[in-house]
Amino acid sequence: MVSLRTDKKQMKLFALNSNYPMAEKISQAIGVPLGKLSSRQFSDGEIQINIEESVRGFDIYIIQSTSFPVNNHLMELLIMVDACNRASANSVNLVIPYFGYARQDRTAAPREPITAKLVANMLVKAGVTRVLTLDLHAVQVQGFFDIPVDNLYTVPLFAEHYCKMGLTGEDVVVVSPKNSGVKRARSLAEHLDAPIAIIDYAQDDSERSEGYIIGDVAGKKAILIDDILNTGRTFSEAAKIVHDAGAVEIYAVSSHGLFVKGAAEKIDAAPIKEILVTDSVATKEKTPKNLKYITASELMGDAILRIHERRPVSPLFSYQKKD
Repeated sequence: MVSLRTDKKQMKLFALNSNYPMAEKISQAIGVPLGKLSSRQFSDGEIQINIEESVRGFDIYIIQSTSFPVNNHLMELLIMVDACNRASANSVNLVIPYFGYARQDRTAAPREPITAKLVANMLVKAGVTRVLTLDLHAVQVQGFFDIPVDNLYTVPLFAEHYCKMGLTGEDVVVVSPKNSGVKRARSLAEHLDAPIAIIDYAQDDSERSEGYIIGDVAGKKAILIDDILNTGRTFSEAAKIVHDAGAVEIYAVSSHGLFVKGAAEKIDAAPIKEILVTDSVATKEKTPKNLKYITASELMGDAILRIHERRPVSPLFSYQKKD
């Protein structure tokens, strides 16, 4: 007999406005329907939320990426958390496929805020019980919270995709387009049994001089990997450098495709055969012609069930190759 703590009947799943398509996929993956609510804005921009069913005594899971418009989606999330707590929910768990403000995780210059910590404080103060997210820009953001935070990784999803394509072995090279992403590149390379290469610059990202490659890409199929595809600048410049160094095919993969205005044009002009991103962000901007999505809904759905059933989430952290 299933105890009440692990019974799906004791959980409710709600989707806010940032990424409803992914929320529907998660709902289908775990067999729990999305709860009914209304969220609207007044003429002055204020947000009003009304939960249209009882949440008293239930474990609530709220799906919301804090992507563009970041502040609207963050505020909507905070208001929803408050509504659930005032309606006597047993717990309020956030499912945040893309965690905005995570890039502001330190003071890079004098008198700068650590906004990631501020956002973490706001969520905890609002009454959040637990957070589930996907590929935080900086893993140390987990430590900014005084509640449990589960950070899932996208590399196992990408590894499975490229293994199915046959992009493995010494004919492939995984390239970090900047030196801060070496750990991510090494993780994917280990899954693909491939070497790595790094693109380094004499100056920082804000004032890049001509980049150079550490490693061998000549005659190989190169896979560029980063966590956030925002303006497209990093990938487009890296692709040109790798192409000039002799790579025969170039692929690019990113956990979160933000695609701000102008990003699609930069990517389309670069020698990239395929761009791969997860569905963590639902963008309304123009996307590249060679874009392919891979869903993270089953991964996140599995994690939700594991959290609800008090089972470990760690088995989801790695990709197990199939014979």
